Amino acid sequence: MLVHAHPDDESLTTGGTIARYAAEGADVRVVTCTLGEEGEVIGERWAQLARDHADQLGGYRIAELSSALGHLGVDGPTYLGGAGHWRDSGMAGTEPLHPRAFAGAELDDTVAALVALIDEHRPHVVVTYDPFGGYGHPDHIQAHTVTTAAVEKATWQVAKLYWTVIATSALEAGLASMTQLPPGCQPAPLDLIPTFADEKISAAVDVSAYRDAKVAALRAHATQLTVSEDGTSMALSNLIALPIADTEHFVLVRGEPGVDTGWESDLFAGVEL
Repeated sequence: MLVHAHPDDESLTTGGTIARYAAEGADVRVVTCTLGEEGEVIGERWAQLARDHADQLGGYRIAELSSALGHLGVDGPTYLGGAGHWRDSGMAGTEPLHPRAFAGAELDDTVAALVALIDEHRPHVVVTYDPFGGYGHPDHIQAHTVTTAAVEKATWQVAKLYWTVIATSALEAGLASMTQLPPGCQPAPLDLIPTFADEKISAAVDVSAYRDAKVAALRAHATQLTVSEDGTSMALSNLIALPIADTEHFVLVRGEPGVDTGWESDLFAGVEL
């Protein structure tokens, strides 16, 4: 089970991992906490769906997420509390906070909703964000808080809880390996992207065999992402290009590592199924 804040988050840092385990026969469940209503729309075609016009972006992003998950081998989205129950809170400093904003929701309610999903689907492994939410988005931070609490409160005992992170060394190598950028974009400065030092990494999952699926999933989120023609890089609306990684990195925060030394190569290492 992977708990993400908005449609597209699942593909950005865990798309290859989702595709790999789905292909290997795991029952992969992607839980998305909001519809991503506050997203900044790329291009003119769908620009008027944004919240300051028709405010229909969230509904459209359901279709994007469904398409992306299809490419990754997952049968449709699962929304925390049901589709549209909690709303995208916007970036830090967005005011006023919507009454249904996920970042302002009652923790008891959000945790109970995720506990119900954990007890229903009984995942051996759960993945979410680090305490900073990867890059500080309020909904990512809330997803971390909710997931951490729900794993502890669920009747079903999750064997391993991971944070999805970017390894510093991997980002350095990835930036150097980009052979093409999306139009109008510049490579991301290394010090702009929050990363984890290699000694803090627990697992490195090779997803190179699923690159095509990951790239297709990223392309499906066309209102939010631009992917280079050769599939080596992508960018959000900030026009800062990042590499599309062949290895996805994780930090283990609950459970026992499946190897004695070094990085795990399998999130299920050491888990009794």
